[in-house]
Amino acid sequence: MVREATLIVETELPIGFTCANGTGIEKGTILKMADPMTASYANATNQIPAGIAATEKIASDGKTKIGVYRHGIFKGTCSGSIAIGDPVITAETNFIMTGLAQSGVNRLGTALEAGAATETILFELNPGYMVATV
Repeated sequence: MVREATLIVETELPIGFTCANGTGIEKGTILKMADPMTASYANATNQIPAGIAATEKIASDGKTKIGVYRHGIFKGTCSGSIAIGDPVITAETNFIMTGLAQSGVNRLGTALEAGAATETILFELNPGYMVATV
């Protein structure tokens, strides 16, 4: 996969999320969440983050569960500039972007380094809803 998020420090074990049997998901894919606790590719800006795929899920293999990291330190690829300490959110497939311009964001984590478009930076994965301050 291109631009997979790479685990640098494992701070918690992955947990099981439901996924579609017919869908292939590669290790390191940034995932969005749907009800009920279902993970799939995060392919747009500001989606509700599930986390990052801990394992590969092969399409049509009969499995409907995938291990998902919800916490840890990862290396990810920037979509635009990100400053150290910025909240990061989902962007197009397997990119991260700053969430500062959003009035309320579905936070994926926090940037631990600064980076420009297409550069890789370290970020802390810690998904959760964040309300921006004014």
